[in-house]
Amino acid sequence: MNSIELSFREGFGDERPRSLTSAVQERLRADILSTRLLPGQKLHIAGLAKQFSVSLAAVREALSRLVADGLVQASDQRGFRVSPVSLADLADVTQTRIDIEGLALRRSIERGDAAWLAAVEAAWEALKAVPYRYPDQPGVHYEEWVVRHRVFHRALVNACGSRWLLGFRDELHEQSERYRRLSIRRGEPRDVEAEHAAIVEAVRRRDADAAVIALSKHFTITMEFVELAAPRISEVNGTN
Repeated sequence: MNSIELSFREGFGDERPRSLTSAVQERLRADILSTRLLPGQKLHIAGLAKQFSVSLAAVREALSRLVADGLVQASDQRGFRVSPVSLADLADVTQTRIDIEGLALRRSIERGDAAWLAAVEAAWEALKAVPYRYPDQPGVHYEEWVVRHRVFHRALVNACGSRWLLGFRDELHEQSERYRRLSIRRGEPRDVEAEHAAIVEAVRRRDADAAVIALSKHFTITMEFVELAAPRISEVNGTN
């Protein structure tokens, strides 16, 4: 029994996939965001159906859903491919994320109570407890760090009071995830912990201006690291 079948049969608490199509979709989403499936890579329906032991229709539907999410592109002549990346798209995603997430953070600081602040502190401590990279693979994220990093950034904005704002924020976070993964591939040193600490310190002081500035700087540094990896982006786009 493969991993897709297991995830469908066993589930993951309240978040278990409701169908094999959903399970395939989530597996492909994870592979795209982690860059195990590279930008521009062609997605063969028959091969994926065989890999996951599901029907062609289930794979086609999963890919169509990912097209709607902007992670996959469809062409009548060329089938499905992982959506490519570009420096222009990176700049757009980064600036929009600064605008949206900065607003959500500002509102959270204004409205968040002691429980929200405690949740931020807990997420921050949990993130610091795991390494940023694998020690023997400096160009690869430590997977548990990725999970806790997502939780940390979401905790920062959870008190904003807007379902729509959080929804837009979550979509932008997902779109930026592939770029962040590409930013680490070169293995250059980066003090991410200090970047996060600056955000947390401003939040503790309830200094919304300083917190948004620190958040903006954090996102901009990621963009700059991806720009250093621009040759890598050129290489991965269009991979067969």
